[in-house]
Amino acid sequence: MGDVKGINPKCYQTRRIMLSACHRLHSPHLSDEENKKVYGKCNHINGHGHNYVVKVTLFGEIDPKTGMLMNLTDLKQYMEEAIMKPMDHKNLDKDIEYFKNVPSTTENVAVYIWQRMKNIMDHPEWLHEVEIYETENNIVSYKGD
Repeated sequence: MGDVKGINPKCYQTRRIMLSACHRLHSPHLSDEENKKVYGKCNHINGHGHNYVVKVTLFGEIDPKTGMLMNLTDLKQYMEEAIMKPMDHKNLDKDIEYFKNVPSTTENVAVYIWQRMKNIMDHPEWLHEVEIYETENNIVSYKGD
């Protein structure tokens, strides 16, 4: 396997999961009045929930021995550990230390997932993108920048 130059072909590999979580959009850096103005109904004192769809995409060389970038079973386990265990059916603001001082916007959720994936993967350099569908119309993509 490999082209004329002896370089292995590269590919993108994506796995998708669904998780349910609740949160309240509220920044500790804003007053209560500012929070209501910025976040509107998403700042309600009781919070609200989402059924998030999370896609994790890897990019790298296809291993000539296995024919894979990463075994999908391994990617599934990484996502279970980094995403599902700490986040599924949880209150993001109360159950996850990271969000005690960081607003639990979808943008920040993507950064949190990126950091957790990077910390547990054997090949963190393969992590290319974390994409979160808060709804089918509201989507955030983070590529580690």
